[in-house]
Amino acid sequence: MSGGIAAYKSAELVRLLRKQGADVRVVMTPAATEFVRPLTFQALSGNPVHTSLLDADAENAMGHIALARWAQLLIIAPASADLLAKLSHGLADDLLTTLYLAANCPVYVAPAMNQAMWGKPVTQENAGRLKSHGVQFIGPQAGEQACGDIGLGRMAEPEDICRYLLAPASGPLQGVKVLVSAGPTREPLDPVRYITNRSSGKMGYAIALAAAGMGAQVALVSGPVQLEAPAQIRLIKVETAAQMYTAVMSEASGQDIYIGAAAVADYSPEAATEKIKKQDGQSLLVLYKTQDILAAVAALTPAPFTVGFAAETDNLEQYAIGKLQHKKLDMIAANWVGQETGGFDSDQNALQVFWPTGQKTLAMADKHLLAGQLLGLIAERFHSTRP
Repeated sequence: MSGGIAAYKSAELVRLLRKQGADVRVVMTPAATEFVRPLTFQALSGNPVHTSLLDADAENAMGHIALARWAQLLIIAPASADLLAKLSHGLADDLLTTLYLAANCPVYVAPAMNQAMWGKPVTQENAGRLKSHGVQFIGPQAGEQACGDIGLGRMAEPEDICRYLLAPASGPLQGVKVLVSAGPTREPLDPVRYITNRSSGKMGYAIALAAAGMGAQVALVSGPVQLEAPAQIRLIKVETAAQMYTAVMSEASGQDIYIGAAAVADYSPEAATEKIKKQDGQSLLVLYKTQDILAAVAALTPAPFTVGFAAETDNLEQYAIGKLQHKKLDMIAANWVGQETGGFDSDQNALQVFWPTGQKTLAMADKHLLAGQLLGLIAERFHSTRP
């Protein structure tokens, strides 16, 4: 750990890594100890915390060598702008920078700094130099920062870092290209108003993360949501159904699998150029049918393995199977909405999954767990139908 306000996130990262069975040793720079005390990490890791390069109690007074030989993986989180500069130029004036030079294991960094500092050309040069040396970057992510600025520079969330670090070197989707669409679309009525739906994007984002964890190369086309894309996923932001159609179709032909988890508007109004004023009586709104993204992807030659979603309030199985057949999909995942549990904006969901020769029910569960179960089914069907 280097110094930075994001150091508080590292406590959760250590806890999550330990929960997954990892043996964790923590190294802190002097600046890092000013933000969170070493005793916190000793309690969480179950091991002494290392802070000094010249430690007389270390074996042969060479603690950095012993740690470098012990480690199977080195993650620096947070990694400050100062630390990136030191690492990129081979400076070694404390235990952490010396450990980096001595380590032969894979090295990951999770940058955390003000958005202006991250955007500075010299910081980008340092990051580029480290990447050329084989260092893997997790983040940074965009969002509100402790200083009040908004932009790219936030340390990736501990959950994302943990999943990235512990993802298997090979998985059922290793090297497979997966395109996911997620979230709602917004269809403008005028410069002020729009119509949309209740989709939070949580299921689609969980699916994208699960696919990456199985080794896939993932691109995520997302409507407007209050979620941050995991660091290892390529994010394409859109707003309207037309924009989502364009983005998906521009990506789909180069993909192996397409998972359409987005709740795309079926109809869109012709937007007024000026704000519509309130009037007495009723106001009529004319809606035009949007382009069908799922059907268009499934009709490509060759088409990716195409998975649709169906959110229904009644006759779930009938509508889902009809959609599967009519749009010539490879698989469809259907879920109830408008009920007490699951559905839109919930952290839990349940799915009934159909394909041309079978079906399976996935019981109510956390959406991240459910996403892994669904991806397991998709991987199985994909490999059984593709050479």
